[in-house]
Amino acid sequence: MNDDNLIERFKPADRANHWLTAITLILVALSGLALFHPAFFWLTNFFGGGTWTRILHPFIGVVLAISFGLLAKRFHADNRITDADREWVRRFRDVVANRDQNLPEVGRYNAGQKLLFWVMVTTIALLLVSGIVIWQPWFAPWFSIGLTRVAVLIHALAAFVLTAGVIVHIYAVIWIKGTLTWAKHHHPGWYREVSKGTK
Repeated sequence: MNDDNLIERFKPADRANHWLTAITLILVALSGLALFHPAFFWLTNFFGGGTWTRILHPFIGVVLAISFGLLAKRFHADNRITDADREWVRRFRDVVANRDQNLPEVGRYNAGQKLLFWVMVTTIALLLVSGIVIWQPWFAPWFSIGLTRVAVLIHALAAFVLTAGVIVHIYAVIWIKGTLTWAKHHHPGWYREVSKGTK
């Protein structure tokens, strides 16, 4: 394989899991926006109206949490924060300026990608737990009004942070080319691993 050939970054099962997560995330975001503010109520048309949006939103959220949980289990080892990652963050000006020669060696994921992974793990967990607390009519009656109000606030803030993280993820996906040349330049540690089987 020469450096211009594409490399397989993920297995087909991982890609299917990823797309299930992506689709459910889009659906839960749209339905959540529809329930969050009257200006977005028109989005309920995609879910069969206001009542169906309210019914479907938490169930879609559970599917998202399970799907992403499988991804997180699969890739958490690759996303452990190391000393090299901390150094990468400290040298963020070099990252922005594309001075890769000043950066520590990067493995499969750089520190920015790893931080985004853990942001998504945290926010989706918060969304699941807070969502259960406010889930009418099943679980909300079990909790006090004060706790429910706190859960609503946490749910909205976590949704905002997750949405911002997904936008960053989409930008990164568009930027990443996925060739061996790209991997050798930006992820030399991972390049050595994947290129062993190409010779």
